[in-house]
Amino acid sequence: MSTSFMSSPNFLRHVLRADALSCLACGLLQLIFPGQMARLLGLPEALLAYTGEFLLVYAAVVGFISTRVPVPRPLLWLLVAGNLGWALGCVLLLVSGSVAPSTLGTTYVLLQALTVGVLAELQFFGLRRSAAQAAW
Repeated sequence: MSTSFMSSPNFLRHVLRADALSCLACGLLQLIFPGQMARLLGLPEALLAYTGEFLLVYAAVVGFISTRVPVPRPLLWLLVAGNLGWALGCVLLLVSGSVAPSTLGTTYVLLQALTVGVLAELQFFGLRRSAAQAAW
């Protein structure tokens, strides 16, 4: 009998690791190639570098949290809120008029918003499921 990803007892841990890896990938890209990304995306180089630094720190924190047994629920709620905040921030950046991204830049920012929105939903699902299992 195989266990699906969604019903795996390690579901939340896997979602946290996916969150950490996506932040690590974006953070490294933005720190290693800020000038090139700024030209391609039409976004300020400083914004890419600073958010790249933040993403690397966030990736380390989320990766660490994913190793805790049990995974601390209050910290998970903060991660859900943080991911939703990042998604909202991405959208607000685009509609604010404070930047003039290229089509690729708009796509990059929207993909970040979509990714972290999905991760927040998966983390929320994992939290609800773990609470329901604890009630049994």
